[in-house]
Amino acid sequence: MQNWFLGFYSKLGSLNLIINSNLQTTSHQSLTLVAASVISVVVHCSFSILLTKPFLFLFQVASAYFKDFHLLLIGVICLATSIEKWNFHKRVALRMVMLVGVNPAWLTLGFMVSCSFLSMWLSNTSAAAMVMPIVEAVAQQIIRAEAEADALEMSYSNSSVNPALEEDKYNGISKVMCLCIAYSATIGGLTTITGTSTNLIFAERYPDCQCINFGSWFILSIPITVIILLLSWVWLQCMFRCGKEKTAREQASAQVIREEYKKLGPISYPEIVTLVLFILMTLLWFTRDPGFIPGWSSLFPKYKGFATDSTTALVIGLLFFIIPAKTLSRTSNGENTVFGYTPLITWKEFQSCMPWEIAILVGGGFALADGCEVSNLSAWVGNKLTPLGSLPLWLIILISCLIVTSVTEVASNPATITIFLPILSPLAEAIHVNPLFILIPTTLCTSFAFLLPVANPANAIVFSYGHLTIMDMVKAGLGINIIGVAVVMLGIMTWIVPIFDLYTYPSWAPIISSTNNTGL
Repeated sequence: MQNWFLGFYSKLGSLNLIINSNLQTTSHQSLTLVAASVISVVVHCSFSILLTKPFLFLFQVASAYFKDFHLLLIGVICLATSIEKWNFHKRVALRMVMLVGVNPAWLTLGFMVSCSFLSMWLSNTSAAAMVMPIVEAVAQQIIRAEAEADALEMSYSNSSVNPALEEDKYNGISKVMCLCIAYSATIGGLTTITGTSTNLIFAERYPDCQCINFGSWFILSIPITVIILLLSWVWLQCMFRCGKEKTAREQASAQVIREEYKKLGPISYPEIVTLVLFILMTLLWFTRDPGFIPGWSSLFPKYKGFATDSTTALVIGLLFFIIPAKTLSRTSNGENTVFGYTPLITWKEFQSCMPWEIAILVGGGFALADGCEVSNLSAWVGNKLTPLGSLPLWLIILISCLIVTSVTEVASNPATITIFLPILSPLAEAIHVNPLFILIPTTLCTSFAFLLPVANPANAIVFSYGHLTIMDMVKAGLGINIIGVAVVMLGIMTWIVPIFDLYTYPSWAPIISSTNNTGL
């Protein structure tokens, strides 16, 4: 009876997350998601009080709301807070665009590269919100320069042009630049395990799996990210042809970018410290357990498994609250001047950047997954899906990718991965396939929310500037979705296989028996 109740709740929780996560761009909708996540505690514990030991079960449910994922998220947000506070993100974005050049096609690629790079370390939403004002200024300057050049050319030739055609041409410039930011913000988040919440949720699925870490994820995902980014750039250039680019447009772009960069002034002391801590955090992540040589985690053999990526994130994150934001300055007589101590970031600033609603939502997903396992619902689902084992493995992976790609367009990415992980994991275990073979591509495809403005916050931010219509995003996003799924399928069947030895069933994955003990 207990298993029946818990299995019924786990199904109810999945349905609840789907219904309440279809829109996520307002505070009211975020509150609904959080409320749906907290239901796990209430219902799980209500059933446990009637059917089993209440305090033990309460502890098990509550512990799901604060795992290694949450500690890693806290450390990463400390870094993101400092980057945003001291405008280091703007300096990086403008500098990368200046290095690429001001030809409109290359300028678009420059914005995509800079936005995707920021998205590796910051949230996709923050990356899009940071870069879009710069893109908007450059696009408006380009349109003004284009209009002036066209007007001058018409005055010399004494001819007239169709205003509708001219307007379409100018709108095309804004559309392609807006879409490149929306898509690159999402694509860049695929690269690192901390780049998006779906990657972190996946990493917590099998705690005993030591092969998933920052370094291994970066190696498998960086080719995928680069290929998708380049193909997306080509796709957008083919969709929105703006005609032959004029020198006036290039000069206008260069002028805006140079002016924005000059406003930043020379690099400041807080920016330097933030850069040093960022590099240090990245190096510690890569060298913790690189695989081909012993990492620094091997220095603590008595505490094997305790040093994780969250250890690095917390230590570096703590330094942001300790290191002062100002240096001692000396007067003409050589004495140090006194200044009020202010750290790089304050707790209030950290709180304003910390996505607590995402932390609670993910915790609810972990509790839901634990409920599926305790109630044997996962085993029951796995047994029911066993007939799929007769299909070719590549077809199973493709079907899974297409399903999550479709669902994530109308549900939040964290909710989608939270719902499908407890379903796909027992499927892989039931057909005796390495779970990573199915979970890695589906996790990547969960981020492919490119079709609608409400599909993810980055799309909503770009759409709010008023240059795009829903059909613009649907037409462009459909092509990006196809490109993304195709590249992920290519990766999972080629270079990702030897990284994790995917054709071998791992020892950390459970073996599901063919018997049904759920009573469902």
